Amino acid sequence: MIDRQQLPDVSPEDLRILPIERSETIPSTWYTDSRFFDLDKEAVLSQSWQAVGHLSKLRNAGDQIIASVAGNPILVVKGQDGELRAFYNVCKHRGGPLALEDCNSKVLQCKYHGWTYLLDGSLRGTPKFDRTELFDRKDYGLVSVPLKIWEDLAFVNLAGKGPSLEEMLKGIRERIVPVSLAGKKFHRRMPYQVNANWKVYVDNYLEGYHLPYVHPELCNLLDYQNYVTETFEYYSVQHSPIQRKGNFYGSSDTPALYFFVWPNFMLNILPGRLQTNMVIPTSHNSCTVLFDYYYDDVSSKKSRKIIEEDIRYSDRVQQEDAEICEHVQKGLESRAYHKGRFSVDMEHGVYHFQSLLKKAYGRAFGK
Repeated sequence: MIDRQQLPDVSPEDLRILPIERSETIPSTWYTDSRFFDLDKEAVLSQSWQAVGHLSKLRNAGDQIIASVAGNPILVVKGQDGELRAFYNVCKHRGGPLALEDCNSKVLQCKYHGWTYLLDGSLRGTPKFDRTELFDRKDYGLVSVPLKIWEDLAFVNLAGKGPSLEEMLKGIRERIVPVSLAGKKFHRRMPYQVNANWKVYVDNYLEGYHLPYVHPELCNLLDYQNYVTETFEYYSVQHSPIQRKGNFYGSSDTPALYFFVWPNFMLNILPGRLQTNMVIPTSHNSCTVLFDYYYDDVSSKKSRKIIEEDIRYSDRVQQEDAEICEHVQKGLESRAYHKGRFSVDMEHGVYHFQSLLKKAYGRAFGK
C-alpha cells in the first residue's frame, strides 16, 4: 500500500494535461527521485494488467511459470483440472518461495520449510506442526491473483480492479488481421539490464523521432517517411511499411506494427514473428527489459536462418536503445534539465503515455 507520508512532491500543475501543442514533458524528478520508484509500483504497475508468460509453457498439469510484478513474486500453474491459476509465489508460513524457476511438479512445495499445497492453492502438508494450537489449514491457502489469457499471453492484475484486459486491448486483434498472435511458438527470452528509469525506456520506445540518429540501419528496414503513430485509450501503435528490398524478411505487404500497451508492455509484430517486451523497474534509475521471441515456424532451415538474423538485428537495436537511454538518464539527473516540449509531428506516443501516467498519479494523490 502507498504510505502517503512517503509520497514524493507532485504539484497540481505537473498533473495538468494540456493539448500536446502546449504541453510540457513530465518533470525530470519523476525519473530521478527514488520515491517515484515505490509510487510507480503501487500506483501504476499494481493497478494494471501485467504480462507474466505464455501458454506454450503451461501445456501440462503441474506446469508452472514464475514472474515478478511490482516487486511481488507471482506463480502461474496449470491444475489437474486443466485450469490455469495465478498465486503469489509466497508460502503462508513464513514467506518462502514455492518455485524458483519455471518447472513442473505434482504439488507446490515451499523451498524454505517444506509446506505443500495442491495445484489449486489449498494447503495440504505442514511438517512438524502437530502441536500448533488453533491452526486450520483452510485458513492458510495461497493468495490468488486475477489471471486472464489473451492471444496465448497470460496477464495478472494485482489490484483486481480497473478496466478488463479485453477493454485494454480492444481492437488490436482486429487491427493485425490477417496476422494472428495465438498459436505462435515461443523461441527464446533475452533479458537486458538498462541503467535508466523505466519511463525513460518507455518514452524512447514510443517515438520514431530518434531513428535516423540512433538507429540509421533500422531506417533501411522501415519506410521512415511513412512512419505513423496512432493512439487509443490504453495503447498506441507505431507502424511503417517494410522496405521491399535489402531486408531479410523479404517482400511483404504486412507493415511493421509496434504496439505499446499501458503501462509497460510492447507487442512488436513483423512478418511471421511476434516479439514482446516487458519493462520491469528495478530501481529509480534502472530497469530490466524482457524480450520474448515467438515465430510461426521455429524448425525449418529457412526459418532458423531468418530467426538468427532477426535476433542479431534486434539485439543491435536494443544495445543502441540501452546506450542512448542511459545517456538520457544522466541528462535528466543533471542540473541542466527540468522539463521539455513535444514534437507535435513525432511524439504523440510519448505524450499519450505521459498523460496516462499523470492520471495514475492523480488517482494516487486523490486529485
